[in-house]
Amino acid sequence: MKMIWVFVVVIVLLLGFVAVRAMSTGKKAPPSGTPAPDFTLNSQDGKALSLHDLRGKWVVLYFYPKDFTSGCTREAHNFQRDLAQYEQKNAVILGVSVQDEATHQKFCAKEGLSFKLLADTKHEVSSSYDSLVNLGVAKLSARHTFLIDPAGVIRKTYLNVNAEKHSAEVLADLTQLQKAQGSG
Repeated sequence: MKMIWVFVVVIVLLLGFVAVRAMSTGKKAPPSGTPAPDFTLNSQDGKALSLHDLRGKWVVLYFYPKDFTSGCTREAHNFQRDLAQYEQKNAVILGVSVQDEATHQKFCAKEGLSFKLLADTKHEVSSSYDSLVNLGVAKLSARHTFLIDPAGVIRKTYLNVNAEKHSAEVLADLTQLQKAQGSG
């Protein structure tokens, strides 16, 4: 009897996951090889940051659902752990979620994060990258990442992210892309 209940719970969870994935904006994520949609958002320090101001650097633009949750905290810790390696490769990390600056500031302070977390409270940037999930009563950023080159072109898109392994995966891809372009 217990096995049947476990099976039912697993099926319900899987169906819920599929339904949530289906409730995205319906747009397609900007594909590799196309210009990254520009934006300006405030970071945890209250200052505006524009993507176009980062030209000349690689940008790891990662969207995540919510500060202080286990998967998002693990993903952020791993980016922080690898930050020096990204900086050596002329890359910056930008995290985006729909939460406000104050929440991002608390998250950074509690978790020791030194890279920028951007507040997409109007859901515009998450939507333009097809990284917004509509849960009916709430909208959250989906766990997606875009690796953007120094010219502002998307070079790699990650739509199925494993928070535990993601930073290492992005770092490896960044290394490969820089070798292929002769810039690393």
